[in-house]
Amino acid sequence: MTSKDTRDHAAGAASTIPKDLRYHEEHEWIRVEGKQATLGISHFAQDALGDIVYIELPKPGAKVTAGQQIGEVESTKTTSSIYTPISGTIAKVNTDLKDHPEAVNAEPYGRGWMAVIELSDAAQVNKLMTADQYQAFLSSQKT
Repeated sequence: MTSKDTRDHAAGAASTIPKDLRYHEEHEWIRVEGKQATLGISHFAQDALGDIVYIELPKPGAKVTAGQQIGEVESTKTTSSIYTPISGTIAKVNTDLKDHPEAVNAEPYGRGWMAVIELSDAAQVNKLMTADQYQAFLSSQKT
């Protein structure tokens, strides 16, 4: 992808960045509800990956640290790591993705969620990007 293509791709993603989420530079998002955070990958990430065919998710009960690889997404183009932007314990995973990984392409912020993490340090959320900051980050990306 050329720099112009990346900017165009990022601009197209602007309308699909929910304002109520926090974002990580590896293109994961979290939605905080109380002491838990739901994790998924952004529209930008799923669009760049193409058709998703398999997802390896973490095991419930696993303790995870911010920045740690917790799984993989396999698409028709490539395999990409899933990182957790926050620390905690995996409370549950989206088992529907085993048989329907395409849900991440169809609804990355809805039924395509990947895991719920019980937060061990809620302050980490504030270190993640807001929707506006994430959009600026996407716009600044170069290939």
